[in-house]
Amino acid sequence: MRRFGFAFNPTNPQARATLERARAWCAANGVDGWEAEADDGDRITAECRESDLVCVLGGDGTFLRAARGIGDSAAPTLGVNLGRVGFLAKVETDDLEQALGKVASGDFALEDRFRIEATLLRADGERVRHACLNEVVVARGPRVRMIQVEVEVSGSHLATWVSDGVVVATPTGSTAYSFSAGGSVLDPRLRNMIITSVAGYLSPLRSVVAGEDHQVRLILRQAVSGATISIDGQWDLPMAVGETVEVRALPVPLRMVELSGGTPFYDLLRTKASLLPY
Repeated sequence: MRRFGFAFNPTNPQARATLERARAWCAANGVDGWEAEADDGDRITAECRESDLVCVLGGDGTFLRAARGIGDSAAPTLGVNLGRVGFLAKVETDDLEQALGKVASGDFALEDRFRIEATLLRADGERVRHACLNEVVVARGPRVRMIQVEVEVSGSHLATWVSDGVVVATPTGSTAYSFSAGGSVLDPRLRNMIITSVAGYLSPLRSVVAGEDHQVRLILRQAVSGATISIDGQWDLPMAVGETVEVRALPVPLRMVELSGGTPFYDLLRTKASLLPY
């Protein structure tokens, strides 16, 4: 028997209604289903290793929270869009049953999405690790004052940016904060990191792409009111002057379901980001 899981946003009323439809579809098609709130990483981790699909019901933020629990399980993952943008949650809610049917019949491909790990090295020696699907950001604190961040790539000094922050994004995350800050959009199938300054001051170097074999270090040199490290825009931690974030590639990707007949990435990019006329 096939086993499908459904991770959902409990604060979205539409997610509850969509979950009911998913339950009905599973019952009608002989599929064993389980469900978990997208923030319940422990349950998702425990369930998804023996699942044929993890279906995320929500927007891109819900998808990012669920991806934390999916981790390195290699479980095929599909997003159903109940939000606004839908770069990650690409199936529209009206197409839920059709999408589940395609997965059940094997009418899909898998696309590996590169992930990174950010390690915050605290002044007291503590090491705090987080996996990221989209990006890690070192950003200024609550006062509207720029911070100074030194950037190293595999031991080489790249730049010391005076800016509102620095983003290290995956190709998947290149359409998010990095893009808003002027970074390029990368093909989501690549295994690269894009390093982008946010509102950088008097710097001709704004964005650089590094290969997967490099380690990126972000060292907070100056900050009037401290700084924040943000993981995928979902989890924030305080960061003090002198502390460092190390970013490296993770070996196991997130495996995203690409349904047959689905919208190609560059068509999706055009319509979602409004880069060209529809």
